[in-house]
Amino acid sequence: MLKIDMHTHILPPEMPNWTEKFGYGNFIWLKQQKPGYADMMRGNSFFRTIAENCWDEDVRIKDYEKYATQVQVVCTIPVMFSYWSKGKDGLELSRFLNDHIADLQGRYPKNYVGLGTIPMQDPELAIQELHRLKNELGIVGIQIGSNVNQKNLSDPEFFAIFEACEKLGMAIMIHPWEMMGQEDMSKYWLPWLVGMPAETARAMASLIFGGVLERLPNLRVLASHAGGSFIPTIGRIEHGFNCRPDLVAIDNPINPRDYLGKFWTDCITHDIDLLKYILKIQGADKVCLGTDYPFPLGDLEVGKFITESDINPADVEKIFCDSTLTWLNLDKSRFL
Repeated sequence: MLKIDMHTHILPPEMPNWTEKFGYGNFIWLKQQKPGYADMMRGNSFFRTIAENCWDEDVRIKDYEKYATQVQVVCTIPVMFSYWSKGKDGLELSRFLNDHIADLQGRYPKNYVGLGTIPMQDPELAIQELHRLKNELGIVGIQIGSNVNQKNLSDPEFFAIFEACEKLGMAIMIHPWEMMGQEDMSKYWLPWLVGMPAETARAMASLIFGGVLERLPNLRVLASHAGGSFIPTIGRIEHGFNCRPDLVAIDNPINPRDYLGKFWTDCITHDIDLLKYILKIQGADKVCLGTDYPFPLGDLEVGKFITESDINPADVEKIFCDSTLTWLNLDKSRFL
């Protein structure tokens, strides 16, 4: 069985000190240290240490061979988005990251598929980079954050970006970042445990209530981390829609439940019963194998909890391969 992990993160092995280059901000860059490790620097301050599986494509392929997984869909680490930066600088950073991913995809066409990044803070430049990704680099989709400088994705200024994605046939993966309330709950790793699922729900609710998915029915959107808390709380979300339409249904009169099965999610639940619920709600053709590799909150045994379950083998094949191919609009023959 062809297995595709559609949610993995990668960085170039070397990056300039963007803060020195641009003269402001706390951009992320890499400072090499002992072999096999590098320090992620935020400006000139230490951020965290990462291992070589964050950038070494051959190490990654060997890691995946252990789990009979042939293909990785790679995108940058969300902290690289830098939506707070000036648009032209965000574009330069995006182009640097996208060129690296396109090169990787070109050298390992059967092992890597790339998702690009764009400067969402400047829609005109973002659309410019979308066209370059599609027409020059051969990249089929993008990863974006769950908010842009705390503006919801339903903000009218971003609609042209989504419209361009639909016209270009570019898939979109939404990844939580800059979690709301992060400063107020730093203890116990709560931004990652509680904030990230809420951020994904925020993004999906915004796209639905704001009418973006209704106006762009062919937009192929995937909500990472199994849709966060959106699907498990759909009953509450729907009830709010029904009991207070004056607050909720002001831009889109369609019940939010009607959108279940119209977008994709990955399978990162760490809980087989929750995954079964999501499969029931979404349908297996809208659930993709994803791990969040190489980070510790990910499913670092690449779908083992699924293969060891009693999920129907036909549904497992959809999760491991077919759903991702449909989301990205790719043919299986590309990898055989």
